[in-house]
Amino acid sequence: MKHIDTLIFADWIIPVEPKHTVLQHHGIAIDQGKIIAIEPAEQLSQQFSARHSHTLGQHVLIPGLINLHTHAAMSLMRGLADDIPLMDWLKGHIWPAEQKWVHDDFVADGTLLACAEMQRAGVTCFADMYFFPEAAAEACSTAGMRAALGMVVIDFPTRYANDPDDYLHHGLALRDAQKDNPLLSFCLAPHAPYTVSDATFGKIATYAAQLDLPIHIHVHETAQEIADSIAQHGLRPLQRLQNLGLLSPGLLMAHAVHLSDEEIAVLAREGVNIAHCPTSNLKLASGIAPVYAMQQAGINIGLGTDGAASNNRLDLLAEMRLAALLAKGSSGFAEALPAHEVLSMATINAAKALGLAERTGSLVPGKAADIVAINLDTPETRPCFDPLSHLIYAAGREHVSQVWINGRQVIHDRQPTWISQTELHTLAARWQVRLAPHHLGGLRTED
Repeated sequence: MKHIDTLIFADWIIPVEPKHTVLQHHGIAIDQGKIIAIEPAEQLSQQFSARHSHTLGQHVLIPGLINLHTHAAMSLMRGLADDIPLMDWLKGHIWPAEQKWVHDDFVADGTLLACAEMQRAGVTCFADMYFFPEAAAEACSTAGMRAALGMVVIDFPTRYANDPDDYLHHGLALRDAQKDNPLLSFCLAPHAPYTVSDATFGKIATYAAQLDLPIHIHVHETAQEIADSIAQHGLRPLQRLQNLGLLSPGLLMAHAVHLSDEEIAVLAREGVNIAHCPTSNLKLASGIAPVYAMQQAGINIGLGTDGAASNNRLDLLAEMRLAALLAKGSSGFAEALPAHEVLSMATINAAKALGLAERTGSLVPGKAADIVAINLDTPETRPCFDPLSHLIYAAGREHVSQVWINGRQVIHDRQPTWISQTELHTLAARWQVRLAPHHLGGLRTED
């Protein structure tokens, strides 16, 4: 009998690969951070003995969810400026607040808070785009969180960097310093076409090609963004990116709300990936992305929450349900985005978009043990005829009971194992005191 780190047994396992698979009364064997076997419970018990064994009964095990677009540190701005259109929200509230408050300590604390919230909702990996990613990297290390950190680039100065070259210098230095970290990967992250010049995009394209890095960017989030681009450049933003040679399987477009049929065809042909953020798009009145049409065209689509300042939850289970319902309602087809497709969007599709599909995104021997256990033994999840359907339409983040990332248990009985509730409350309260005077009332200039 082989001695290993961990055995997990549950009534159901949904590995995502192969599709449409639901295993009953199986277990997962984990050693040195990786899945080494998924077999019937009786067989695993005969093959392995484990230092840690979990028998979870009426639970379903799924791959860790991947939040494909967020700004983790903005958890500290949750509710700071609600019910405001995007550009007013950015220019009148968020950007001034960031200029005043965002530094490495803000990012470290905000990312810690976000990691705890995401893990409690079954998220084991997130694609981030924010300033001071060095601080985010430290927070992820503390939380044991997997992340694809964006090396943010923007054409105007902030407290983080002075110009595009400075942004790139900071980001690439971080990537070099963390290249051996098994939990971190990196993306070039130009903010959006309306904040990045053609010259800067040229540099980004060069670095992406030379270093084989994905590019993570906001595109076609609002109709106003498109109108402004036509006025300034004579082109829609997507056409501008195409002319600059940026459309490729290495491009991750967040939002993609306003697309023509021709643009959908272009995205499909070029292999571009989409991060669909339904809650944020609705809350900011940006619109409803044509997800069913994109999915039918063969575009790879994942799910994101966006930041907590515009959502206001980092809850990918809620995004899965909303994405499914919006696709059905907007397309008129009840069969649009069935449960298995939505789960793939939140797992393997997102992993593919980040270049991480060989490492995570499905429960397969040899992949990292990024695993979520969801309790279906509750009044609101019984009876259970189909655990896969329940994941999308019945279960919520309150049903996530256990989470492992790279074999390390980060959530036990719904609580983080790496930080106390008191510590989380303290860091949140510290920033609430600092930011409270600016809540919806305009920013003070004095410290």
